[in-house]
Amino acid sequence: MVKRGRPHRGRTQAIAQHEPTQHDAPYLDAIRDYAARNTARLHIPGHKGGAGADPGLVAVIGLAALAHDIPGLTWGIDIGPSPTPFEQAQRLAAEAWGAARAWFLVSGASQGNLAAGIALAHYGEEVVLQRNGHSSTIDSLVLSGLRPTFVAPEIDPELGIAHVITPQTLDRALTETPRAVGAWVVSPTYFGSAADVRGLVEVAHAHNVPLIVDEAWGAHMAFHEDLPEHALAAGADLVISSTHKIVGSLGQSAMLHLGKGSRLDADVVDRTVTLTETTSPNSLLFASLDAQRRLAATRGRELIAESARVANAAREQIRAIPGLDVLDERFIGRAGVFAYDPLRLAVDVRGLAVDGHQVATMLREIGDIHLELAGENVVVGVFGMGDPSALLAERFVAGLRSVAQRAGLDEGGKAATFAPAPPWGELVMTPREAFLGEQESVPAAAAVGRVAAESLATYPPGIPNVLPGERLTAETLEYIQRTLKLGGSVRGASDRLLRTVRVVAEPD
Repeated sequence: MVKRGRPHRGRTQAIAQHEPTQHDAPYLDAIRDYAARNTARLHIPGHKGGAGADPGLVAVIGLAALAHDIPGLTWGIDIGPSPTPFEQAQRLAAEAWGAARAWFLVSGASQGNLAAGIALAHYGEEVVLQRNGHSSTIDSLVLSGLRPTFVAPEIDPELGIAHVITPQTLDRALTETPRAVGAWVVSPTYFGSAADVRGLVEVAHAHNVPLIVDEAWGAHMAFHEDLPEHALAAGADLVISSTHKIVGSLGQSAMLHLGKGSRLDADVVDRTVTLTETTSPNSLLFASLDAQRRLAATRGRELIAESARVANAAREQIRAIPGLDVLDERFIGRAGVFAYDPLRLAVDVRGLAVDGHQVATMLREIGDIHLELAGENVVVGVFGMGDPSALLAERFVAGLRSVAQRAGLDEGGKAATFAPAPPWGELVMTPREAFLGEQESVPAAAAVGRVAAESLATYPPGIPNVLPGERLTAETLEYIQRTLKLGGSVRGASDRLLRTVRVVAEPD
């Protein structure tokens, strides 16, 4: 992304000869040409293209990666005559996803969430926010000072996992929050359920506010018609896209997309991306975004189709294993499941005598198999766009067969269920005020009635029970402790056993 007040990032002579298409990767080509010229590198980074690198680092990532580690503000790459290769790369990304404008991010989708919240704060102080949003959305509230009205997602009554919110739920929340300047939702979820984003857009726009969609897990959905409709096509105003997750750019790289006709001003978003980005972006991350955009735009449809075919075949095999089931299109129509992403292979392990956390441990021990997520009742494997899907699926299915044989079937020992969570406590102050205020740790029994200075989210189902700025209630603390006793876990707490809780200090 071009910094405001900086010179534009420039183009090489080779790229200047034609207007790049989706078959080109102008930024990738620009850093390749720079490295190939054997330039005199009187600039950072200090390894000087690899000459000063530790031999162990060279052995792991190779001299080619080090040679292409080129700083920003390099002539012919990101400064010089406009449009620069960097500008061209972002324009091609916007075109590929159907955005009015795209920004490359080097701090992941988390940076996109931070920028989105600060952008909303330009328009007012209140926002309607899906309660099971990513932790970076809460960080964004701390940075922006926005006062949230939280909306509960639909909870699967059998699996105890959180899905998405419905248009009807959003409509009620916006009606009850007339001063909201935006609505912020998640789709798809970790488990693959996708929202009726088109319906959510209609509701948000009827209330004259923009809809921001954290589509971190759906960057690939723009490239195959059989996948859930991606948020930009459905009319979302701003979309956070974690490109590395499925599309396959390097870890930590992501994009932020402005919808066509967005209710958010592009210059406002540009300033907030600038505010949240490093002044030393990594060229390898940018190049990976450019390259994987090209792959998605030119071959994404066939690659996604193959991954989906393999994942669906694996689902059939897993269903045949005693004690196991899978999440798939059969879930469409349940509350909070408008569509389902087939590249998420979520396995229901309730029929086994062990829980999902134990299944994940056993898979690592049996076959060195590492999952994306393990919960109480469900474990999740993720297929990428163009990865060796058949080999991965074969190992996953074989590992699950071994786990099922070793664990045995549940004979009723896991009958304990997780009760519905109590209502959230009163929001006494904004998350920013609580986070920056003076704090202290107190015994959990003494925390009732105090204002929380930290998040407390029980798994399952993974929805924050307490957020900074909310008043702690006896019911909520008892619920969290009961969940821990039943084998669940709590995230966000400074004391994972919840013997103590961080609260806002009270005046003497």
